[in-house]
Amino acid sequence: MNALLRWYLRPALVVRILGCFVAGSLIGGALWYVSQAAGSDVARRLMPYVSPFGTVFVHMLKMIVVPVIFFSLVVGAASLPIQRFGRVGVKTLGWYLATSALAAGLGVCLALAVNPGAGSDLSRWQDLARLMGDPGSEFSGKATAGGVLAQLLLTLFRNPFEALAEGNFLPIIVFSILFGLAIRVCAEAGGDERRAARLEQLAGLLGACQDAVFRMVGWILEYSPIGVLALTVMNFGLNGPKIVGPYVSVTLGVVLGVLVMVFAVYPALLWAATRRNPFPVLRRTQEAMLMAFITRSSAATLPVTLKVAEEELKVRNELASFSLPLGATINMDGVCVHLPMFAVLAANLFGIPLTLGSLVLLVLTTVLSSIGAGGVPGGSLMLLYVILQTMGLSGEQVAVVVALALGINPILDMFETMNNVTGDLVCTYAVAHREGLIHASPPP
Repeated sequence: MNALLRWYLRPALVVRILGCFVAGSLIGGALWYVSQAAGSDVARRLMPYVSPFGTVFVHMLKMIVVPVIFFSLVVGAASLPIQRFGRVGVKTLGWYLATSALAAGLGVCLALAVNPGAGSDLSRWQDLARLMGDPGSEFSGKATAGGVLAQLLLTLFRNPFEALAEGNFLPIIVFSILFGLAIRVCAEAGGDERRAARLEQLAGLLGACQDAVFRMVGWILEYSPIGVLALTVMNFGLNGPKIVGPYVSVTLGVVLGVLVMVFAVYPALLWAATRRNPFPVLRRTQEAMLMAFITRSSAATLPVTLKVAEEELKVRNELASFSLPLGATINMDGVCVHLPMFAVLAANLFGIPLTLGSLVLLVLTTVLSSIGAGGVPGGSLMLLYVILQTMGLSGEQVAVVVALALGINPILDMFETMNNVTGDLVCTYAVAHREGLIHASPPP
């Protein structure tokens, strides 16, 4: 058993995921062709034996997503040095939130234009969802009921414990941010050293909980290749070559969105902030962009990002050392482009109508939830679960879409991370230029 486990763990996780995706595609495709040639439904009869291995992976994500979001947001908000950075910190936070909103809006527009999954046989996808268990109450319409403003307000501010029991993520996100900010404001208020010490201890305890939850995420991701294999066999076994269409359209849509952000949106924002040609600035960020593309991790790229900001962009250390680690945690512009594409895909696959209210809620949910999974390995998968649950999909339907996402996630991850790191540097340079925090000459 130990030898088998060592053999399984020896390759890198991304290699195992891609390998299982390819193997699952081939096995599922073979089952589909056998079913077509024999005139029988061999694949459908085998799926109940395969589906539990994929369903349990989705249940693992469901188990861990709320703790990840809660502890990440509380710890992140509680660590913001509010008094120390004042106006500069507010500008940095505002920039990150604004670019995330732009990225989410762009992602929604591109998703509607690409329209992934349009024309698919809805009955086949509904059958696939039913094979994964009792679909429960489908299409509950959480994202479409009521007026846009009323729905947003009613969704954002609710009893967090009630929201936890119902799996309603937005109130949990809002409560977590406010709770973390309250800890930091009380700790910096002064006048009571004992209270400040208790609050710092609370922040440390929550940070330790976050570390433990991240370790659990790592364990779940080690199982993910098995889940990918089972889910991919199911998708290809029941749908055959028709499944290729959604993969191609989603991949092209996400890559196009990232390229638009990097080569159109960021240059426009830089020009608006500095009134100078933005492309020389972007050229000086190439080293960090390439490292992010290769490592697929904003956190792993952070040393290079700091070096580029201080040595190439001449940003002062006091801003770069605050803005860039913060950006690696909360600024997920690439993910904000990515998630709406799968949301529209899910709407097409399961026949969910997309209204103006649901699209506005999709943008808001994408921005807020992206803050809570920065730096988490495989965080975009957990965010996808949040987005799809908010749309009203059942857990089994979410599993179908997650299965599609898992197969191409490593490829999309490279472009997303490059987008994230570029956005961090653009924000840092723009704020530094506006606040006079750029060296007139190269730093020593």
